[in-house]
Amino acid sequence: MFTNEAEQPLASRLRPQTLKEFVGQTHLLAKGKVLRNLIETDKIGSMIFWGPPGVGKTTLARIIANSTNARFIDFSAVTSGIKEIKQVMEQAEKNRQFGEKTILFVDEIHRFNRAQQDAFLPFVEKGSIILIGATTENPSFEVNGALLSRCKVFVLQALKTEDLVVLLKRAVTSKQGLGDLNVRIDDECLELIANFANGDARSALSTLEMAVLNGESRDGETIVTVETVEQCTSKKSLLYDKSGEEHYNLISALHKSMRNSDPDAAVYWLARMLEAGEDPLYIARRVTRFASEDVGLADPRGLEIAVAAYQACHFIGMPECSVHLTHAVVYLAMAPKSNSLDVAYMLARRDAAEMLAEPVPLNIRNAPTKLMKELGYGKGYKYAHDYEEHLTAMQCLPDSLKDKQYYFPSEEGVEARIKTRLEEIKKWKKEHKDE
Repeated sequence: MFTNEAEQPLASRLRPQTLKEFVGQTHLLAKGKVLRNLIETDKIGSMIFWGPPGVGKTTLARIIANSTNARFIDFSAVTSGIKEIKQVMEQAEKNRQFGEKTILFVDEIHRFNRAQQDAFLPFVEKGSIILIGATTENPSFEVNGALLSRCKVFVLQALKTEDLVVLLKRAVTSKQGLGDLNVRIDDECLELIANFANGDARSALSTLEMAVLNGESRDGETIVTVETVEQCTSKKSLLYDKSGEEHYNLISALHKSMRNSDPDAAVYWLARMLEAGEDPLYIARRVTRFASEDVGLADPRGLEIAVAAYQACHFIGMPECSVHLTHAVVYLAMAPKSNSLDVAYMLARRDAAEMLAEPVPLNIRNAPTKLMKELGYGKGYKYAHDYEEHLTAMQCLPDSLKDKQYYFPSEEGVEARIKTRLEEIKKWKKEHKDE
């Protein structure tokens, strides 16, 4: 009765009430997608929403509750124990007996221990509750296997910049939002806020609200400038255009700088992306690709370091993980380069696509049944470990591709030794091919 809605945070005031108002997650909620169909046909079962903060997990649960006319109970794993769980479950069981659905939304379900999670299990099985859990952690590791097996996991993704801009424009004009303040803010500022939020709608709306509150009042308008936004984000504006072209330009600059063994340029482009709000995990994925595409077996440790950097980014996030990405980027920039693995796969892919019907040679087929053995499966197979050199001259490619070579090792770094070893193997096989 005494709550002043205007005093609520902007993100709370603008929380969507219907699927039509919901922005993002089109891979789940576009027309014809599974989750949308379940909601529209009122066939909701227990499920878990897994995704980063501020992508709509709680909002989506509330929309589901409104759409299904079920009783909605908001449960926090931070403040609730087994006693509270049992009380809610008993009430839900009574409601079920009277034909009323109960949707129990558990935010941060990964914070519940095993015993607390087990308390849900019998009620989920009986259908007393429809459990919707939300988590930012991998449910495979954080949710009991028995409970997880009874829930459908939906992965929510960080919101795209264009999705966030839509939300921000709605906030500026909506009466529930900032419409009464007659805000004047251009697209560049909205883009800066969206990039700074890094896929988090709550963060974007909070930043917008702060920028508007610190805007200049003039002639009945509230004017928000780039300088105001920069002060609210504590970041200088960096070029990261709406079309996304600069996004690809910068990742290309990083990739090519590492390929050209220029660590200074590579670190600069890395910093440009991170300071503009790029997702560190996106950069880490591209660096991991580079480790095999451009370094490969010239330095096999490159892939280990790239994967370790990705894991570090996942564990601690920005701004701390910037040093881990720098570690990987400098290491790979200074590593010897070889693209032989990428070339090998591309050559093999072409033949694989054009010769899909090539049979596996009988000698390297498995023969688990008597019939297969009678048909010659496995006949002539030579177990390399039975031989002194741990080598045989056995043919493993189809006849049509006999002696075809895809992998051409370079003489860079460690791969020089691999090349020598491969030449020795090929020479030995040629000398013993008639044995």
